[in-house]
Amino acid sequence: MHYFTPKRCATSNKIMYHDKVQAQRAADQSFIERGAELWVYRCEYCNCWHLTHRDPQLSYKHVPLNQELKPHSRKRGYKPRRR
Repeated sequence: MHYFTPKRCATSNKIMYHDKVQAQRAADQSFIERGAELWVYRCEYCNCWHLTHRDPQLSYKHVPLNQELKPHSRKRGYKPRRR
């Protein structure tokens, strides 16, 4: 018996869909079979379509490098310096 092995993106290792309709069909099928709500987005690396469990409009916000939050130390007894 022959099983279909889908092509995967080299960067994200997600299944590659060639068009948005095919990816949306897979997302709808996943919702019917498993109840998992998935969104469709275009990959910037391979230029194909992928599925994600996060809403792309809400979760991926671009933050400039100079405005990133610096990580806080997790050492025991650490108190941040007052400003």
